[in-house]
Amino acid sequence: MAGKQILIVEDEQPIREMIAFGLRRAGYEVSEAEDCIQARERIADRRPDLMLVDWMLPDMSGLELTRQIKRDKETREVPIIMLTARADESDKVTGLEGGADDYVTKPFSPRELVARINAVLRRALPGGDEEYVRADQLVLDQAGHRVTVGERTVPLGPTEYRLLSFFMTHQDRVYSRSQLLDRVWGGNVYVEERTVDVHIRRLRKALADFGCDRYIQTVRGAGYRFSTRPQ
Repeated sequence: MAGKQILIVEDEQPIREMIAFGLRRAGYEVSEAEDCIQARERIADRRPDLMLVDWMLPDMSGLELTRQIKRDKETREVPIIMLTARADESDKVTGLEGGADDYVTKPFSPRELVARINAVLRRALPGGDEEYVRADQLVLDQAGHRVTVGERTVPLGPTEYRLLSFFMTHQDRVYSRSQLLDRVWGGNVYVEERTVDVHIRRLRKALADFGCDRYIQTVRGAGYRFSTRPQ
């Protein structure tokens, strides 16, 4: 699971820094927010792979932030682990019913937290706990951050990799250029929609050497779709 982006939403700086240090040692990329407003800004910059949210935040409860994120169609798939000193069973049930994917009570050890994060991320992977996504002869290795066909690695730039990774984990669905900009580039990045077309061409060119460029399908008037089925 190394390389995944974790957003820590915690107002107490010493706790936030301790968590961030442990996660970076475990190989995760980390961003931090001290309140819900900052959390929203971080999410707009780059949608995280998982969020750690403290229950007690200065501007809004972490529980309400969790509910909002799970109601938003752009972020509802982001796994959330609640961090709190509330250990009562009723509080745990409230947190889980509010949309949290797991619940960790303070104090906790860095090893326990990393184990919980790994477990939640495995459940969130397409196909259950598989770290590989297959589309005909294409294989996406999410842990190794590469795409292969047989024994050959498909040479992809960072943006083309993110684009193909998104397509392969969301197969047979049509996405407009603006939706791809939000999901692949991030909602707070100013990029023209025609930039999507440029990277689609580059991705198709890279896949053409493997006979897989046909999987990136143009849907006239709507956008693009990844499918191994004929158009």
